[in-house]
Amino acid sequence: METIKVNTSQHVDIDYPVAGLGERIAARLIDLGFFIALSFLLLMLFAIPGLSKNNIVAGGIAIFYAVCYVFYNLICEIFMDGQSAGKRIMKIKVISIDGGQASLGQYFIRWLFRLVDFVLSSQLAGVICVAISAKKQRIGDIVAGTAVIKTVARTNFNHIAFHPVEEDYVPYFENANVLSDSDVELIHEVLTTYYKTGNVMLLYTASLKVAELLSFKLPEEEHRVYFLETVVKDYKHLTSMV
Repeated sequence: METIKVNTSQHVDIDYPVAGLGERIAARLIDLGFFIALSFLLLMLFAIPGLSKNNIVAGGIAIFYAVCYVFYNLICEIFMDGQSAGKRIMKIKVISIDGGQASLGQYFIRWLFRLVDFVLSSQLAGVICVAISAKKQRIGDIVAGTAVIKTVARTNFNHIAFHPVEEDYVPYFENANVLSDSDVELIHEVLTTYYKTGNVMLLYTASLKVAELLSFKLPEEEHRVYFLETVVKDYKHLTSMV
């Protein structure tokens, strides 16, 4: 499965899977479905007696629809963090190829190249390019330096599995509460990713960062999973006592 590294605010790289062709097509069809629904709504407005004969109102509605259709993806991606309604439903989003949030210029370039990917090539250029490119990019993505990834919902803190169940639990790291909820959620995400991929470098980076925050010596490689799990348990215990 193709992935792209995203550098988190804690400077830990997490691999996110790249969105496939099927998911991107589904997102586009959902967006088109919204415009079809809007078309029916506007047709119903035109059916109101006297409205269809008012050229100014009719022209204004037509221009409004055209502007919405043309600029829909650009506006949505800028103000919805790289997502349109369809992308949000399909849990995919546009990011910069370096793993950060795409810039306004990148959104504009990939939107402009929709002419090549979809309009001038009757959808074929975009579909073929996504199907054969290494990171599932259409031409606009390649030129803009963007990619579309699957968004993995960050773990709700209450759902973290590594929390103490013993009533008489004694925390090992008594300063674990210097961490934040987002730090602990990231640790859980790192552990989940490690269990799936066996990425020891990811485990090392996270362990080093957490050890620095706790002023603790970096554990040996064979103890790093237990170290991170213990930190999460200690944090959960200490914060539950507040």
